[in-house]
Amino acid sequence: MKESAPTRDAYGEQLVILGKENKNVVVVEADISKSTRTCYFASKFPDRFFNVGVAEQNEAMIAAGLASCGLIPFMSTYAVFGSMRCCEQIRTFICYTNLNVKIAVSHGGLTPGNDGVTHQGTVDIGVLRSFPNLAIIMPTDFNMAKAAVKEAASYVGPVYLRFTRDAVPLIYKEDINFKIGKAIKLREGKDITIVTFGDMTWYCLKAAEILEKDGIAAEVIDMPTLKPLDEKSIIMAAKETGAIVTVEDHQIIGGLGSAVAEVLSENHPVLVKRIGLKNTFAQSGEYEVLLKKYGLATDNIVSACREILKKK
Repeated sequence: MKESAPTRDAYGEQLVILGKENKNVVVVEADISKSTRTCYFASKFPDRFFNVGVAEQNEAMIAAGLASCGLIPFMSTYAVFGSMRCCEQIRTFICYTNLNVKIAVSHGGLTPGNDGVTHQGTVDIGVLRSFPNLAIIMPTDFNMAKAAVKEAASYVGPVYLRFTRDAVPLIYKEDINFKIGKAIKLREGKDITIVTFGDMTWYCLKAAEILEKDGIAAEVIDMPTLKPLDEKSIIMAAKETGAIVTVEDHQIIGGLGSAVAEVLSENHPVLVKRIGLKNTFAQSGEYEVLLKKYGLATDNIVSACREILKKK
């Protein structure tokens, strides 16, 4: 049994399963099928695989056209390109028309560390979260990713699926019950709540274990769906612990921290501390090194929790 794996691998494997189950599933690729793992689908269903080259704007338009014909297109590229190079096409021709397109991207966050800023998708959620009709998901591990891709295929409407390039530890079992728009409480706690998603979830669980040794009971909530957000879980956590720390592999502007703060400011204001990239681009480097450099490592999460508890 594997202990860690890139979530993009799960995407590639689940696509093949979907392709066998549903002939309406098609894939549109921007010439990086080995990286996005859509090459698995291409080898099995070449007649339903369309490589449009390095032309993400065209890719989005083709996916929209396929969806308008009743097909279920998965369009794939890197997060940084899928959110920016075809931003207008996604907004106007996919979201505005509410077409059943699945935008599945690899290299979300800092996991493509060595590729540098041009390939690090750290602003994509902030760019796309304001688009009406678009669901946004970043699965936590390999097993959740497979379940999320399956769920996205049956969901009617546009979905943005964000995957990692590098391996992330497995947290969930294969039979995970994933539902779009639902948070998962991974750890109970009465003193403080850590809300996170994707590759940062494992680090948050480690931080909670360290805090426990100091007598601090930290609740950990995994929020794989950034939109629609599970507002009830956030409000309930705020009422129970009175302090929230958000942790994300993304800019703190426009991402998870912003979304949680928006909900709490209107429903149940409490102390909130956001952990993520702070209005900066990241350098090229090893993933773990970058997490430490930009304050996203386990020690940073622990320190943030202790800091907010002093204010509480």
